[in-house]
Amino acid sequence: MLFAMLFPAPAAPAFAPRHTTTAEFHPRYEDCIQDGRLTALAIPPALAAIWNARDVDNPGVREARAAGLVPLLTRLTVTSLEQPVRVSRRFQATAGFQVAHDRDAAGAVSKLFLQVWSDVRGRPHLPPQARQAAAAGELVLAGQAFAEHTYTRPFGPPDQRRVTSFAGIPGVPEVPDARYHQPAPASAADAPDAAHWLDELTADPIDTVFMLDHTDANQHVNSLVYVRLYLDAVQRRLIASGHSPRLHARAFDIAYRKPSFPGDRVRAHVRLFATGNLVGGAGFIAAAGEETRPRCYVRAVWGP
Repeated sequence: MLFAMLFPAPAAPAFAPRHTTTAEFHPRYEDCIQDGRLTALAIPPALAAIWNARDVDNPGVREARAAGLVPLLTRLTVTSLEQPVRVSRRFQATAGFQVAHDRDAAGAVSKLFLQVWSDVRGRPHLPPQARQAAAAGELVLAGQAFAEHTYTRPFGPPDQRRVTSFAGIPGVPEVPDARYHQPAPASAADAPDAAHWLDELTADPIDTVFMLDHTDANQHVNSLVYVRLYLDAVQRRLIASGHSPRLHARAFDIAYRKPSFPGDRVRAHVRLFATGNLVGGAGFIAAAGEETRPRCYVRAVWGP
C-alpha cells in the first residue's frame, strides 16, 4: 500500500491477521468527479474499516481506552489515483494498523502512535458496452490514505497527557517494537520535493466561523472540515491566479495541532507552488494572532 503517495508517508508493514480487515461500503454520489476518479475527501472514511475490527479482536485496545489512553488523529495523508471507478457500485476498503513509538534526542521514548493505512478499490468506470464483460472482474485501486494518531490522555491533567508507555495495560507491550520517526507538523506546509513557489504566503480573504454542523461526536470540529476549508481557499487562489478550473484535487497532507470549537473564527493562509503538470497550495489554518502556532498545517495538489 501507499506506493503512489504524492506526499511522503511511511510504507505499510506486513500486518498480523488481527491487525487488518477488509470491508465494503456504499459511496456517496459526490465521492467521484464526472470522469469517475475519486475526490480526495472520499478516501478518509475508508480508514474506519479498521476501528470495529481492531476493538473486537484486540482486548488491549479496550483496556487502554478504559485507562484513559486515546489515540488522537495528528496527521492525515491522502492520495486519489488516476483510476476511474463506478460510484453506483460498492467500494471496498482494506485497512491495517500498527502501534509504534518515537524517541527523543537522548534516546528516551517520547511518544506512542497508532498508525493506520487504507486502500480504496472500486469497479472500473467503463463505457456501457464494456461493463457487462467486466462485471466479474477484479476491483481496481482508486485511492490510498495514511493516518497518524498520537496516544494521549486528553482528560488528564496537562502534565500527564503525554503517553510514553502502556505499562499496566494487559496484553500490550509497555513500548511497541515498531519505531516511527514523526515528521514535524510544520512539514505539512512545505512544498513537495522538486516544486517551486509561485507566490508569497498570504491570508485568504474569507474567514470561517465554526458552527455545530462542523463538529462531531468527539466534541470538536471534525478533522475533514479543515481539509474542505483549505481546499476551497487554495481553489480561490488558483482561479484568481489564472489557472484552469478543470483541475482535480489529487492529494492532501494535513498535520493537526489544536482543536477548534463552535464560535472559533479561523482563516486559511496559502502559498501556491508548481511541480511538473501539478499545482497546489501549502500553508496553515489559524485564528487571528496565532499564526506562529496554527490549528493545523496543510498542503494539497491539483492536476488535470
